Amino acid sequence: MSSSHQQSARKLQDTYTSLPVAEVLAAAAQFFARRSGVYTAFVEKQGSHHVTLRGQGGEEIAIGARETPLGTMVTGSSYLFDQQIARFLESLPPAPPVVETPAALAAADETVSTPPA
Repeated sequence: MSSSHQQSARKLQDTYTSLPVAEVLAAAAQFFARRSGVYTAFVEKQGSHHVTLRGQGGEEIAIGARETPLGTMVTGSSYLFDQQIARFLESLPPAPPVVETPAALAAADETVSTPPA
């Protein structure tokens, strides 16, 4: 299988939460360590805005988080653990609802188009 095909098979999932970045990363480490059997994964690397976990057969799970005007944006990616990432994201408390004012929409557009630091 070519590397470009493998990369395109990777699924990126995201959500917004009310938790701060540090709590999101701690929750990810705890969530995946508690999984049973082949879905267990443990922290391999951690930074101020991401955690990389390693699971069964060397499978990598990457979780990133950053503060935005809409709440903390959490992104997860893996080749094989897509369902577990979806469950983790669903376990996070949602971000507060956003009132769609012109200023809020402009802030959201700026957040999406601005790469994380």
